[in-house]
Amino acid sequence: MTTIQLKKLNPAVELPKYQTKGSAGLDLQSTIEAILPAGSTILVPTGIAIALEQGYEAQIRPRSGLALKHSITVLNSPGTIDCDYRGEIAVILINHSKQDFVISKGLRIAQMVIAKCEQAVIYQVDELETTERGSGGFGSTGC
Repeated sequence: MTTIQLKKLNPAVELPKYQTKGSAGLDLQSTIEAILPAGSTILVPTGIAIALEQGYEAQIRPRSGLALKHSITVLNSPGTIDCDYRGEIAVILINHSKQDFVISKGLRIAQMVIAKCEQAVIYQVDELETTERGSGGFGSTGC
């Protein structure tokens, strides 16, 4: 189990928390009130900054309820918070619906999943080893 140092940048914000014992993501809340027009995007601050251990990242993902009920999702999903980033976490939301969406203070807007990650060692080669798939791309293995 890893630990997260968390700094509240807004004293009114609630700490992110897991909603159930089996939850993978910590819910992040909005610190602003705003209208997200249909078809538009907005950057929503969460009022927190974190410090992760080396070898971990925080992935910012949509909340399924907002996606299903209101067509609101995280635009760059999953967003990545690197272990050396110390600024405020903000979430890019997009409204895919045909109606404006009201964002209120305290609204749970996204979830943050903590994941292990590795940095790879990159080395250049003249040829890549072959595979059955080869360079077959989009749709090459079926629909």
